[in-house]
Amino acid sequence: MKHSSIHSKKIGLLGGGQLGRMIIQDAISYNLDIHVLDNDEKAPCSTIATTFRHGNLNDYDTVVDFGMDKDIITVEIENVNVDALEYLESLGKEVYPQPRVLRIIKDKGLQKQFYIDNNLPTSSFEFIDNKQTLARFVDQLPAVNKLRTGGYDGKGVQIIQNASEIDKAFDEPSILEQFVPFTKELSVIVARNKNKEIISYPAVECEFSKSLNLVEFLFAPATISNEVETKAQAIAKEVIEKLDMVGLLAVEFFLLENGELLINEIAPRPHNSGHHTIECNYTSQFEQHLRSILNMPLGSTDIILPGVMINLLGADGHQGEAYYDGLDEAVGTKGVYFHLYGKKYTKPHRKMGHITVALQDLDAAKSIARKLLQNIKVISK
Repeated sequence: MKHSSIHSKKIGLLGGGQLGRMIIQDAISYNLDIHVLDNDEKAPCSTIATTFRHGNLNDYDTVVDFGMDKDIITVEIENVNVDALEYLESLGKEVYPQPRVLRIIKDKGLQKQFYIDNNLPTSSFEFIDNKQTLARFVDQLPAVNKLRTGGYDGKGVQIIQNASEIDKAFDEPSILEQFVPFTKELSVIVARNKNKEIISYPAVECEFSKSLNLVEFLFAPATISNEVETKAQAIAKEVIEKLDMVGLLAVEFFLLENGELLINEIAPRPHNSGHHTIECNYTSQFEQHLRSILNMPLGSTDIILPGVMINLLGADGHQGEAYYDGLDEAVGTKGVYFHLYGKKYTKPHRKMGHITVALQDLDAAKSIARKLLQNIKVISK
C-alpha cells in the first residue's frame, strides 16, 4: 500500500452526527480530508469537517450532487437516499457500505427476511401493514412491534403485551417480532475490506435503560463463556460475508438462557456499542471503518484495557443551551475519558456525549461508571 493511494481519495460522508465526528477525529491522524453532508446546519461535524454542506440526506438530487466529485462515499446513518447512492456507484464511485446492503439494513422487514433466507439465527416475525393487520396476530402477543424504516435510538420500537395494547402499535408498515426472554444483550463489531480481510472485536454486553430503550452502560468484554464468545464471533463474520459488505458492521444479539444466540439487529457503520474501542482496544472502531473503506490492512482488535461506556443523555425537563453539571469533579478520576459531541443544545434523552472508564479491573470500572451516571447531568443553562 502506497500512502499516496489513500491521500488521493476524496472521501464524502453522509451524516454529520457524533459518529461522523469521531470518524473525522481518527481521519485527522491519517491526514485524510472528510467532506460531510447533513440535514442539520449545526451538526457535530460542521465545525471540524474539511468541508461541510447543509442538505437533505433523503433528497436524490442533493445526494447525487454531493457525491459527484468524491472518490469514496460512506455513511454514519442508514436513513439516506439509496437510489442516489446506486446511481453514484454506477458512475464508478466507491460506495461503502454498498447501496444494496443499505437497502436491506435500513428496512427492518428486509433485514429480518435476509436472516431467514440465509439461515442466520433470529426470532420469528410477521410483516405488518397497520394496526388492523396487527390485530390478526393477537395470539402471538406479547411481541415487539418495530417500524420498518426510520426508527433510531429506541424510537420506532413498541412492546405490545396483549390485545388491549394494540392501540400502541404503529399504524404504518412494521414488523411484529416474537418476544425473546433473553438473559443478556450482546454486540460484536466486525470489519471487512475490499480484499475480503475480516476482523472482529470481542463481544460486549449492553445494559439498557428500562424506561428509554437506550444503552445506559456497555461492559467490555462481555461476561460470557468462551463457547458463546466463539459463536458470536462466527455469526458476526458470517453475516458480513453473506452481505458481501465492505465496511464496519455492528451485530446485536440476544443471549438466551440455554446459550443460544439470536440476531436482534445490525448496523452498517460505527455503532454506540463500539465507543469504548477508542481507549480499550488497539484500533478504534472509527479508525477500523476508515481502514475498511480505504482497503487498508485492518487493525488489531485486541483489548488494551477492559472498560465501561456510559451514554450522556440530556436530562428530563431540560431544553436549551447545554451545561454539563458534575463534569469538573469527575475529570480527575483515573481511567475516566470524556467525549462530548459538540451539540450546543440539549433536550431530554438526546445523546450529548459518552464517558469511558478503562481500568484493569472491570468491576472497579463498573463501580466508578455507576457513580458517574448518578453525578453527571446534562442540563440547560
